[in-house]
Amino acid sequence: MLLKCIAIDKEPLALQILKEYVCRFASLQMVQVFDNAITGAKFLEGNPVDLIFIDVNVTDTSSINFIKSLQHKPVVIFTTAHQNPDLIGFDLEAFDYLLKPIEFKQFGKVIEEARAYHEYKTSLNKANEEQCVYVYSEYRMIKINLPDIEYIETQHDYIKFHLLSHPKPTLTFTSLKTVLEQLPETHFKRIHHNYIVAVNHIRCIQNRKVRLTNTELPLSDIYSIILPEWRKNSL
Repeated sequence: MLLKCIAIDKEPLALQILKEYVCRFASLQMVQVFDNAITGAKFLEGNPVDLIFIDVNVTDTSSINFIKSLQHKPVVIFTTAHQNPDLIGFDLEAFDYLLKPIEFKQFGKVIEEARAYHEYKTSLNKANEEQCVYVYSEYRMIKINLPDIEYIETQHDYIKFHLLSHPKPTLTFTSLKTVLEQLPETHFKRIHHNYIVAVNHIRCIQNRKVRLTNTELPLSDIYSIILPEWRKNSL
């Protein structure tokens, strides 16, 4: 996936360094550079990009508000000579920062994290439209249809998707909380600190157990009261 970028900085040398670094990545394309935020914001009106490098010293309230209002929200990376970036007072929801003078190793690390974050956002938006989730498994992105999910299990730092169509679960590295945030609340429910179940596959709830289509799972005390009522309202 090619990420289109712009850079905004009043220092010509800083812009030149960013252009050189971007050229070393086949997955990045520097579309344009600007020496002020107003011109950069005007460019974005008709030219959506995926990634913005912007120096904190060239930001102003109007440009920040404009960038935040964009329908196609880019990943924002601040560049700064400030030794304590946590004190930067700009509300642009920046993904990360690059400390000047920018070293290529630092640049590469931030870019890889930004690329992964962009792919995650893209897959999440697509999943919301298609009634599915996209997860990394075995070094590739896999599409999982929501109706195919019977239950989801956490195991150490990994998540197992137990599917009706496959005897072997799909394994991915993430947290159960992160997965739950991607799922429609009316169709999936956490029943235990280790399990999320698809409500359509619940057959019965009895003796602190939840019987699904193909298996039986424990029901934690904290969910034992709210789950039966929730399922009744969801069917």
